[in-house]
Formats: sequence, structure tokens, C-alpha cells
Amino acid sequence: MAEESSVRLGGFVDTTTHVDVKDYYGKVLKKSADLMSNACVTPAKSVPAFIRRALEKVHPEVTDRYYGCGLVVPECLEGCRVLDLGSGSGRDCYMLSQLVGETGHVTGIDMTEDQLDVARTYVDHHAKEFGYKESNVSFVQGYIEALTEAGLEKNSFDIIISNCVVNLSPDKKRVLAEAYSVLKDGGELYFSDVYSSGRLTEEIKNHKVLWGASNEYPSAIKAQSHVAERHTVSLSLAGECLGGALWWKDLLQLAEEVGFSPPRLVTASVITVDNKELQDILGDFKFVSATYRLFKVPKGNTKPSQVIYNGSITGVEDSFQFDCQYTFKVDNVVEVDGEVATILTQSRFMDDFTFQPAGGRSVSCGALTKAGIVDPFELVLQLEKQSPGSATGGCCSTQSAACCK
Repeated sequence: MAEESSVRLGGFVDTTTHVDVKDYYGKVLKKSADLMSNACVTPAKSVPAFIRRALEKVHPEVTDRYYGCGLVVPECLEGCRVLDLGSGSGRDCYMLSQLVGETGHVTGIDMTEDQLDVARTYVDHHAKEFGYKESNVSFVQGYIEALTEAGLEKNSFDIIISNCVVNLSPDKKRVLAEAYSVLKDGGELYFSDVYSSGRLTEEIKNHKVLWGASNEYPSAIKAQSHVAERHTVSLSLAGECLGGALWWKDLLQLAEEVGFSPPRLVTASVITVDNKELQDILGDFKFVSATYRLFKVPKGNTKPSQVIYNGSITGVEDSFQFDCQYTFKVDNVVEVDGEVATILTQSRFMDDFTFQPAGGRSVSCGALTKAGIVDPFELVLQLEKQSPGSATGGCCSTQSAACCK
């Protein structure tokens, strides 16, 4: 699939990939029941009650036209300015509208006009439904590779979320660079996406079916989540997102190049392709759906620190799982590496912890965590060995109060 320039929106010129994706999500799909693939598999962890209640207040047409694959909801949202990359019909934006509260704001950006028409139709409806004097949600037409060109200001967002959208972009470094640009200092990019076990070949990257731009292979693929418990999701468009999957190690490199802190892996689930013809194309490549958190914080601090979680984050008062390596139990002393110490002291989480030099108070039993890069494919194997009650998903997290002032 050659990346020829096609349509211009503002100063950014899109590619045939953008056109194919817009046609698929804007013209082929008319309701969520039409969605023929789901490569980003939802973790088995149940949706928290407060998120379920928020979703129940979203207008049915918005929900019907939502084509995402689960939820990407970080902690500590109240009062924050949040940007949703690839917001579609606006379901997540309207859900997040309730979580950030009337003092916060949610912006959705999408390149598909048909989807934005649905989202914008119900702006006033949801403000009234939520009891707000005026809406705290807005929608912008534009590309995730050109956020500033779409009118989004630099250093203006506390949090950016994305749910299986970055893989649809042919220029992922530019997506990360634009996200970094519009985040405030201390801000976070919290997103779930599809990753491969190696750098994909040009044949795979250019295969139209694997990008979701073809109606071939009507019932060929199944994806299985192995987080906590196995479940199968039918994929009838040959994975849709697989052709754009990034090698997970390339994410680490790209994040560093644009200025982000090293990505922190939250959770991962494996995707399997059972169709022989397509498996022959994919060869030995494997795929996972993984959730990462990247922060815009100062570099250079390599000193570990002892931290004590004070239990102030609503919904996780007793225990806060920051990522797959660190879980903070209330009032327990945990020694963290310099990267995590910087994140906690420089981000919206700073008021939720007490900090002290490493080697001070005795560290709680089980609170010593080995730092380092985590292979998402190895994490999947670890999660497979855990009981359903002990494995935790990264797409559905918890709410917090008074985090972004």
C-alpha cells in the first residue's frame, strides 16, 4: 500500500492509508454491530462501577457508532484537560466528560467527518444529561499526526488517551512528537495499541487486508486474550490493525527520540491469527495488545527513592497499580527507580505520595521491585500463570479526585 499523498486538510497531506481508514470507519461501518475486527483485545478485568454508570449516560446513537475495543481510562482525572486521539463518535469523550467533572475539559480529534457529525450532534444533550451549565466537551477534525495544525495549543493538555489508533498511522514518530508537543510538563500519554514481536516486512506493512481496508477474508481470524482468562473475539477483517503494528522495541526508541520518559508497560494480551493463508503472510511474527504510559517529565534523575502512597486516589484507596512492575499499597514503603521517582514527583500524582531518600525506612515485604524494560510478550506469559483474581487489565482503570488543578 504505497503512501502516496492524497487529500489535504490544513497543511497536512494525508496518505492512501488515511483515505482507506476514513472510508472504512466513515462509510463501511454504520453501527458497532458492523465492526468486523477487534485486534485490540479487551482485558478480562471487569469495568469499574463508576465507569459503567458514566457509559450508561451516553446517548445510544453515540454508543452504536463507537468502534473502539474496550476502555483506556487512567487514574486521577478530575479537573484535567484530556485529549482523545481518534475519538470517533465521541463515546469515550462523553464518558470522560463525567470523570473530569465540570472544571475539566475533554477534546476529541478525529479525521472522519461522518464520525464527528454523530459526536457533535449530542454535545448539548450530554451537557444537560450531566447537569452541566455548559458543555466541557469539544470535537476537532484533524489528524493525529498534525495536532497543532488542527488548532490544538502546545502545552495545553494534562492527559492524552488513545485506543488502538496509533497503529493506523503510517508516521508513528510524528504522532508521538505531536502528542509530546501539546502535553503540559508532567503530562501523560496513556494508550493501548497493537505491537509486533519484530519489525514487520514491507509486504506485511503494505498488505491492504491487514490494515482493515478490504472486505476479504470474511470470517478468517480470531483473537484471544490471555489476561486473567482466555476469551475469543471474532475478527473478520484479518486483524485490521496488524499491518500497522509497531515493533514494541521501536516504541521505546521513538519515545526517547521525541522526549518522553521510557514507556511504562501497564498490561498486555496476546492476539492470535488462525487463518492459514494470512498466517503464511505473517510468518513467525506475533502480536499483542499492550497499554503503555509515557510522561513528559525532566530527564537525568537516576536516583531511586522511597515512596509511600497515601490512599488519596478515588477508587484505588487501598492499592494503586501504576504499571506491571509497581503496585503501591496504602501506607507501605516502596523503593522505586529514578525514572518512576521523577514521574511521581513531576506529574499529577505528586500529591498522592510521600517521598523520602532511598535507604530510609524499612521497605515493606514484597515492595522491592526490580526496575528495567519489560517485554510485553513475556508479561503475557506471566499473566497466563496467574489466577483470574490476581491478573489486572490496563484498559479499564480507576477514577481519582482533585488531581489536575
